[in-house]
Amino acid sequence: MSKPLSDHDKKKQISVRGLAGVENVSDLKQNFNRHLHFTLVKDRNVATKRDYYFALANTVRDHLVGRWIRTQQHYYEKDPKRVYYISLEFYMGRTLQNTMVNLALENACDEAMYQLGLDMEELEDMEEDAGLGNGGLGRLAACFLDSMASLGLAAYGYGIRYEFGIFNQKIVNGWQVEEADDWLRYGNPWEKARPEYMRPVHFYGRTEHHPDGVKWVDTQVVLALPYDTPVPGYRNNVVNTMRLWSAKAPCEFNLKDFNVGGYIQAVLDRNLAENISRVLYPNDNFFEGKELRLKQEYFVVSATLQDIIRRFKVSKFGSREIARTDFTKLPDKVAIQLNDTHPAMAIPELMRVLVDEEKLGWEMAWDICVRTCAYTNHTVLPEALERWPVDLFAHLLPRHLEIVYEINRRHLERVAAKYPGDIGRLSRMSLIEEGGQKRINMAHLCIVGSHAVNGVAQIHSDILKATIFKDFYEMEPHKFQNKTNGITPRRWLVMCNPGLAEVIAERIGEDYIRDLDQLQSLRNFVNDDAFIRDIAKVKQENKLKFAVHLEEHYKVKINPNSMFDIQVKRIHEYKRQLLNCLHIITYYNRIKKEPNKQWTPRTIMIGGKAAPGYHTAKMIIRLITAIGEVVNNDPVVGDRLKVIFLENYRVTLAEKAIPAADLSEQISTAGTEASGTGNMKFMLNGALTIGTMDGANVEMAEEAGEDNLFIFGMRVDDVDELDRKGYCAEEYYNRLPELKQAIDQIAGGFFSPKQPDLFKEIVNMLMHHDRFKVFADYEDYMKCQEKVNALYKNPKEWTKKVIYNIAGCGKFSSDRTIAQYAREIWGMEPTLEKLPAPDDKP
Repeated sequence: MSKPLSDHDKKKQISVRGLAGVENVSDLKQNFNRHLHFTLVKDRNVATKRDYYFALANTVRDHLVGRWIRTQQHYYEKDPKRVYYISLEFYMGRTLQNTMVNLALENACDEAMYQLGLDMEELEDMEEDAGLGNGGLGRLAACFLDSMASLGLAAYGYGIRYEFGIFNQKIVNGWQVEEADDWLRYGNPWEKARPEYMRPVHFYGRTEHHPDGVKWVDTQVVLALPYDTPVPGYRNNVVNTMRLWSAKAPCEFNLKDFNVGGYIQAVLDRNLAENISRVLYPNDNFFEGKELRLKQEYFVVSATLQDIIRRFKVSKFGSREIARTDFTKLPDKVAIQLNDTHPAMAIPELMRVLVDEEKLGWEMAWDICVRTCAYTNHTVLPEALERWPVDLFAHLLPRHLEIVYEINRRHLERVAAKYPGDIGRLSRMSLIEEGGQKRINMAHLCIVGSHAVNGVAQIHSDILKATIFKDFYEMEPHKFQNKTNGITPRRWLVMCNPGLAEVIAERIGEDYIRDLDQLQSLRNFVNDDAFIRDIAKVKQENKLKFAVHLEEHYKVKINPNSMFDIQVKRIHEYKRQLLNCLHIITYYNRIKKEPNKQWTPRTIMIGGKAAPGYHTAKMIIRLITAIGEVVNNDPVVGDRLKVIFLENYRVTLAEKAIPAADLSEQISTAGTEASGTGNMKFMLNGALTIGTMDGANVEMAEEAGEDNLFIFGMRVDDVDELDRKGYCAEEYYNRLPELKQAIDQIAGGFFSPKQPDLFKEIVNMLMHHDRFKVFADYEDYMKCQEKVNALYKNPKEWTKKVIYNIAGCGKFSSDRTIAQYAREIWGMEPTLEKLPAPDDKP
């Protein structure tokens, strides 16, 4: 296979628009050499590739710093309302290329490196992913930071600086093996430690009630050390801040208990405090009720609220007040967005600060708290909802438990007043779940303590109101909103797919990058043969490039003309990678049965991580790799069907895979995927979707036209109906011969001849306790895949549908999502105005 053009060569061919200025290039080379010589190595001859990466990163960072300082000064002088986005996860990926794109430096840096004899792509590959998230929720937070900066909002992301992010996944003998992600091993050029803003966080202890208020005493203190990362907006000179907290033991930690000979142990015990920010919990859509996790949640919230209040109190620039003391103004100056229930402790902590420390009355403090906080729900799966045991709370956060009880007492009084005698409703709406071990329902706490509650796609928000939060919706309908998720077009088009971004810009100009709705005008080119050809050509180049990558990494020969059929996301039963497996097996059986028929060739790729403790998910990975071993080595099938498990799926791999995809698999059981954002990335990058009417798929079908997606399977009502009737998997197994054959092959060891019983429990689960009803959608899924095959044989008609999809992507920009949050929840107005550049005279 001829090696496709590298992005560097492609940029050389691209139009002269935005060509690097000569002065710019020579400045960059000069700064690069300065960083290389003075901050890294004295003798250039011994510089490693990593030294070159750090020199380039520091050179690019120089361009951020002036803008960063000026932006923060601008906020200080103008004193706008600020939004604080608190999330336990920020899945940022790599920073270098994204920064160059947003600062319009990419071409100049490219040219400078080229003149220095260095390969830009090789340098970019030296950067570690900042994998401080599990999947959708953490990546959404990253997209939101990009959009908040690009829309000129005074915004701060607050989270934890995990020493170890999401584990690296290795596939060994077909099984997932986890390795620690030591992403900080070589240092992180993008962060700046800010020890002057270190904050104490308290745990344990007890409460004392005095006439003048409550004191929380005898606590153990952990220090929160902030690290700041600049977040540049798209070409508007705005640079916001993501502040991540790292746990540090105070100097006296355990030393006061030290007796003769105990000193060494006391110093070693400092690790116990510092473990708080050691590692990201690797669960997606699953609640693990561990003390360390609750510590992490309170740690980020306590440190962040101290920071918010410090910033609120500091007087406005030029004002005569030394500090703001009127907390009734807090909701006018501060918006706090809780990304799922993980930062729910912000509500009782804000109450503790206002009541215990600032001495406000309860009613006033509560009014301030509710008007300041807002809550985003990300899932309806019961196993994902956080419910903390009361005894753990009492031990770790005794004062907060008292506050939660008081919030609940007053809340239940209001419920009882509105619905007298409705005991069932009182028990359903309580923040405290009785029965067995008492637990605190964190979602209920978030709803009661917030002025706005939103789901992340229309269907999801409707399900919240109709089912799990029905009672709360009936009582306070005004709180409930929808904010359909979005993705940033900077990373998920301009950066990862420059060829496509350029082809679009040639037709409609470049402004669509900050106003994605402009893609609608691509509908005018649906029948333009030249445009159809250009779109198809970009896709083919991306496929060639990805095929080279796959052959290097997986030693499997890829047919670049085959359909690239990709499902990448966390491995979870509800996402139904097993339904995909059944299609692969059925397609394989059909090819074997009629080897001389004209089959549409497919390369099917599945990627994603399984939570280390999620046994079924790990077995699903083993099944996928086992199917691949059989299919890929069958000479009868040849290159008409290949199955690849994409190892260690992460942001950086997504940036390679998504632009190369022809078909995007979004096949969760209707009513289970809150939104999905991978679905949007594939759509924007010119893949067609095969999917159920779930999450944002519903809105994607509305925007692009349902005819331009491959929609199959049960709708939410059908799933409910089947639940009422009772789902019987055996009925489908007995009725559908191809399904029966596939299941029998899995059960009988066809894919695991050395261990015939290896997949017995997967089969048992599918046959007898499958919550996600894989068999119920099998028949329709197979028929829908036949339509996909038929259309793929007609490249022109396929590409027309691709164009309709790209043209329908405008709604799925995170800029639109954030503009709606700003106007409808935070009471802020986005702006596309540019700040002056650092070298402009103020």
